[in-house]
Amino acid sequence: MPGFMREAEFWVLIAFVIAIGFLVYKARGTITGGLDQRGARIKAELDEARRLRDEAQAQLAAFQRKQRDALTEAEGIIAQAKTEAERLAAQGARDLEAAIERRRRLAVEKIALEEQKAMADLRNTAVDVAIAALRRVLAEDLDATRQSALIDDAIAALPPTLH
Repeated sequence: MPGFMREAEFWVLIAFVIAIGFLVYKARGTITGGLDQRGARIKAELDEARRLRDEAQAQLAAFQRKQRDALTEAEGIIAQAKTEAERLAAQGARDLEAAIERRRRLAVEKIALEEQKAMADLRNTAVDVAIAALRRVLAEDLDATRQSALIDDAIAALPPTLH
């Protein structure tokens, strides 16, 4: 036998390697089972993470679609509001023009009425002056017989002029 086999340290090393080998042999199932469980747990966590990522991406895509739809709807509402505002502005302008025209017509009618009233007042005043002058002339220049004849003629002429 060679010289290194006679030494105790060599045999302790052999015993140690055998003990470690025995321990590895016995613990291999436990270690590999634990590692397999850990690997399975990690794989499940990775699968869960992938599923969550896919779900998050789907929700993100849904939110982006909703945002695009909301923007499209908002643009439609804005366009409709602009159209409605333009329509209301045009209607307001037409209403304003109609109100101005109505007020102008009322002013013209009022002026015409005031002119007619002024003309009637002028005629009435002229008639009153003429009557006063006629009275004075009649009172001063006519005799009683002539006055009676004029009064009778005026009374006779009244019924046709009143109708």
